Amino acid sequence: MNKCLIIVLVYVLMLGSKKPFSQQSGAALAPPSKKEVVQESIVFIAGFDEGDNTYYGNAKQYFEKQRMSVVDSLFAIDEIVKYLNSAGENQIRYNEIHIVSHSNAWLGMSLKTTRTGERITERSLQDAISENKMETICDGVTSDSKIIFHSCGLGENQPLLQELKNTFKADEVVASPYFNVFGGKYADHYLAKPYYGYYPTAESLGPAHLSKEFKQAYPTVNIDWFTALKTRQESSFGKAYSFKFNIPVDWEFTFDSEDDIPTLEDKEAIMDWISESPEMAEVLFKLNIPIESFRWRSTIKENKLIIKGKTTVLCILAPILKSNDANEYQSTNIQDPLLYQIL
Repeated sequence: MNKCLIIVLVYVLMLGSKKPFSQQSGAALAPPSKKEVVQESIVFIAGFDEGDNTYYGNAKQYFEKQRMSVVDSLFAIDEIVKYLNSAGENQIRYNEIHIVSHSNAWLGMSLKTTRTGERITERSLQDAISENKMETICDGVTSDSKIIFHSCGLGENQPLLQELKNTFKADEVVASPYFNVFGGKYADHYLAKPYYGYYPTAESLGPAHLSKEFKQAYPTVNIDWFTALKTRQESSFGKAYSFKFNIPVDWEFTFDSEDDIPTLEDKEAIMDWISESPEMAEVLFKLNIPIESFRWRSTIKENKLIIKGKTTVLCILAPILKSNDANEYQSTNIQDPLLYQIL
């Protein structure tokens, strides 16, 4: 075999071994898969300040100083879920998701289920999910994320915290049983232990009488209750101060005729009638506020009996100091199980 024939045979074999051009070009033109981007953290300031309260503004400043990404235009958990889902579609994941929202043990969170929905409680969140009023978090979006709630006292409400964990499908949720304070006089962010007292709204007997009630309720706590009740903001390092807010209770009962409506002439009669009703008594039991601490009023409108109650809650806050150094506030370490509930 001569040299030319060998060359021709090699050339033919090479042509035969090639794959069709369309397959090669398809592989070459296929777009590269997006690479997942994991960001350290994001903060949702889920509310806005009203009146003299600067809680949300102070929180925003605090997290911006930490060079964290802040979103302050979403006020419902549904909106936050949509935001995270959208980020997930763009292959963005967050290690930590911080949510700042007012909260208390009686009214739940200020954060709503949807923009026009209810405040978040265990019940309202369950209802919104079961009725498909909220968007569902997509699988994998927050499966490796830690959700940190900066909501006063939320750590005391483990059932709600568990419901929030289920909603976000998160690896971990964190909240403190204490109050979160932002923009303090001596620390930008610290925790404070709350102590509660109550009186019928507009019927206070004054700080001297109230301080005695606090002393009876918390006999082992070393706080100058009288001074704390008269102090509305931090006056000196580590000293307790107070604020107050109201909790209303409204009931409306419809009767077949006006003659069936009971006559409730005074506060005692109203309280007796409430106590005899299992449903009404259960509401007050869950609030864990003495029935005598409400100002009660009743009115009759046609065949309806309307009962309104209102109590003023006095909250005294004592900043939590370091156990080994009373000259420094305790750091807000979210890994500390003594300061935070971790689920």
